[in-house]
Amino acid sequence: MSGPRSRHHFALLPLATVTALSLAVTACSSSGAGGGAGGAAPHSGGHLTFALASDPVCVDPQQAGNNDAIYPARQLVDSLTDQDPRTGKIVPWLAKSWKVSEDTRTFTFHLRQGATFSDGTPVDARAVKDNFDGIVGLGAKAVLGSSYLAGYKSTTVIDDRTVKVHFSQPNAQFLQATSTFTLGLLAKSTVRLPAEKRCTAHLIGSGPFTLVDYTRNKAVEERRRAGYRWGSSLWKHKGAAYLEKLTFKVIPESGVRTGSLQSGQVDAIGGVAPQDEAGLKGSGFTLSSRANPGLPFALTANVARPITKDVRVRRAIQKAVDREEVVDTVLSDSYKPATSALASTTDGYTPLSDRLAQDPVGAEKLLDEAGWKKGPGGVRTKNGKKLSLKIIWAANFGPNQTALELVQQQLKKVGIEITLQSTSIGDYVALRQKGDYDFSWGNSTRVDPDILRTGFSGKLLNFGHLGDRALDAVLDKEASAGDPTLRARHVAEAQKIVLDKAYQIPVFELTTVLGLSKNVHDLDFEASSRLQFHETWLS
Repeated sequence: MSGPRSRHHFALLPLATVTALSLAVTACSSSGAGGGAGGAAPHSGGHLTFALASDPVCVDPQQAGNNDAIYPARQLVDSLTDQDPRTGKIVPWLAKSWKVSEDTRTFTFHLRQGATFSDGTPVDARAVKDNFDGIVGLGAKAVLGSSYLAGYKSTTVIDDRTVKVHFSQPNAQFLQATSTFTLGLLAKSTVRLPAEKRCTAHLIGSGPFTLVDYTRNKAVEERRRAGYRWGSSLWKHKGAAYLEKLTFKVIPESGVRTGSLQSGQVDAIGGVAPQDEAGLKGSGFTLSSRANPGLPFALTANVARPITKDVRVRRAIQKAVDREEVVDTVLSDSYKPATSALASTTDGYTPLSDRLAQDPVGAEKLLDEAGWKKGPGGVRTKNGKKLSLKIIWAANFGPNQTALELVQQQLKKVGIEITLQSTSIGDYVALRQKGDYDFSWGNSTRVDPDILRTGFSGKLLNFGHLGDRALDAVLDKEASAGDPTLRARHVAEAQKIVLDKAYQIPVFELTTVLGLSKNVHDLDFEASSRLQFHETWLS
């Protein structure tokens, strides 16, 4: 198989070898905010402060799972490949070429010369092996990586610059996974440490910035790596980063973030509140946004619970939710209602809005059929028990609470009582693993549709306790199909099953919205709508 790869085509051609036109190939950078200041050329130096909406908790890219952790983590590591955010093509980064076997079980990468980790050790074939072995060893702590490497068998070092990755089963999504921060490479001195010691310190990567300090709930400090010259083939600037320093400052309150930007205390902010968008734009600040691919914000069912194991209840909730009202009331024109199990910018997205039309009458009919009758106060009961459900959520996106409170009101109209339980980002995964909830609220960002397998396969983390053999079979076929047309067919089928069984109640698609001061230029989005600061500069 070879890159470049076009979005929506899942190009996995047998035994084709990808060779970079050259590592100096001219390619457009991902769409970034700002341009030259009055035609001025980018220049080196400066200290940019970026306000995060939540504490990262862990800035190890192989463990990080939320955007506010990924933003600083991404700057520390390079990946084997990169993905063009405009075309979806997979292009060279640390790997200058690659070959994929016809059955997509074996991936051979040829590494470029000269790349080193910031401790001086080489980025070589042994480092690739150490990292992939290490990610598998992290287990559930590598929430994303464990699914990217599902079926991992071994990595063979052929020579210093050649490495062969083996899977026990076909793995069509793996090439795209090598472009993600999750499979970014870390030095052996980091990989060999226990997972908990890698979250706030001891992170040695080969990326354009190095970690100076991370103080939880305060800030992440990074410094430019001198001598860096092995960036992605997508980047126009080939040397060290322009910025000398990066500070990611934690400012959870959206109003305080906006005020900090307006007063000049920070240069850029993430998580711009929908109600602040117009005011910032009207005040001369730049709004930069990009829709996130992957799983939309949704309620994901825990089917091991007594009530939510009944598909009629889940389908009733699917019908009772008014997605348009959530977007119109809580969000802004930057967002759109969910129309499938995948966001519309994801490879293989299939529009299924007909399955997500609001139908409160149909919802009530399903609940009646399931034996839930209207009781005192409008809440339905069955055998003396109320139809009361718990939703857990984390404060990783400002409008989460308001959106959920509106969904809570919508479900109350059909007789369903909802209890909302908030938790920290750091405790969210542990709470899902514990299973004391009926629905979890969240999203997950990835360009490749294999994110469906991450979220709904009974063979992986399986937080929802699914035991759907038919769905697992389709997801396995999706993951193994080398033919793009066949894979697209399986992805479409998987989306339909997830919605028809109401394992997921999608509500809206996430959009990453940034607020930037006029002196910030070329802050780029990656294909996954995460940020890359290598080419960013200050005027």
